[in-house]
Amino acid sequence: MSVRFNGKYLNGFVREDEFSHIWPQVELAHKQLEDRSGPGSDFLGWVNLPRDYDREEFARIKAAAQKIISDTDVLIVIGIGGSYLGARAVIEAVGSIQYNSVCKATPQIFFAGNTISPNALNDLMVICEGKRVSVNVISKSGTTTEPAIAFRVFKKYLEERYGVEEARKRIYATTDARKGTLKELADAEGYESFVVPDDVGGRFSVLTAVGLLPIACAGIDIDALMAGAAAAADKLSVCDPTNDCYRYAAARNILYRRGYCVETLVSYEPNFTMMNEWFKQLYGESEGKDGKGLMPTSVINSTDLHSMGQFVQDGARIMFETVVDIKKPVRDFLVEADAENRDGLNFLAGMGLAEVNRKAMLGTILAHNDGGVPNIVLETESLGEYDLGYLIYFFERACAISGYLLGVNPFDQPGVESYKKNMFALLGKPGYEAQKAELEAKLG
Repeated sequence: MSVRFNGKYLNGFVREDEFSHIWPQVELAHKQLEDRSGPGSDFLGWVNLPRDYDREEFARIKAAAQKIISDTDVLIVIGIGGSYLGARAVIEAVGSIQYNSVCKATPQIFFAGNTISPNALNDLMVICEGKRVSVNVISKSGTTTEPAIAFRVFKKYLEERYGVEEARKRIYATTDARKGTLKELADAEGYESFVVPDDVGGRFSVLTAVGLLPIACAGIDIDALMAGAAAAADKLSVCDPTNDCYRYAAARNILYRRGYCVETLVSYEPNFTMMNEWFKQLYGESEGKDGKGLMPTSVINSTDLHSMGQFVQDGARIMFETVVDIKKPVRDFLVEADAENRDGLNFLAGMGLAEVNRKAMLGTILAHNDGGVPNIVLETESLGEYDLGYLIYFFERACAISGYLLGVNPFDQPGVESYKKNMFALLGKPGYEAQKAELEAKLG
């Protein structure tokens, strides 16, 4: 089924003629993407990646993953932002049993370098005790503060525990092909290395070695993941009003222009939690600039119906919801009858939880519609590798089209640098002395 755009619950909020009115702008955005004439054209390597990826490196990724699986109990993946979110999202989405390696002979995978919390780092060090450990460090430059600190710690840990030679065999670097601190270190130490492509930004990099090596180490079928993405690339590159990806991009921009400035991504599967986080980075970092952009938020229902549900139902009318409707669970769970029926739930006896969950979703969509909240529904068959690969590419392409519709460069992130400069100054990094004095005066 791939991914299908269901606009039924936009009735009363968006008219069909509004899609016709915005379509010429969609066509222009498509042209900018295809002929690389739009802003950020140096970062469009992801567009054809599912079809044109490096097969030799792909084979090396699978071979490295098999080695890690054979000699590792705990894999520490070091990276921040796009260098870890995509991999973690796919690993958790395909299944929590796989992620936790409860029933599989694959390593437990933990993510470091995405925070500067000493508590988080100390917890990981405890987890590594008595386990066979390997590290995948992911950084284009090797100097980004959060992952650089984590790598410094784990490099020393591996060298002290295994010796320098064995440690080198347990460190895998995903970095620039030619330059940068991490590339120089990897070449000097002989780490097996994989490439962060020059023309693929971090938030679009999940289908490169950045995401594929950790994903493969979790025992996930990366061939199927790429096949799903390739199918999406083939189908969604056609500029036609029936293109579900383009209808989604158009719908969210129509709503934005009508004052709906917050998009809430909704799933009814807890395994989708990190996909929500990946989505928020993809859209937040791509669109939030020049004083523009939809604020991406997310919920996991029905859990969050008991917290955020009140605001969505009755709060400020500034948001719309995009519901990811996952049709098939990995396995269902039957509700059994209870002789005493004290909880009054025997009317559910014989029903699968998948059906209960689905009715909760439909009831919520209708309630929120009645409360004045537009709902877009994106239907997908499952959270299997093929369908997930398709969904990833769907969101990436929709993001690019939507950014161009918004009139921004979807592929830069100038605002991300602001906090770094302040942090470096406050920490006393050489060259930031004047800024440090200024900031300390502001802080009092």
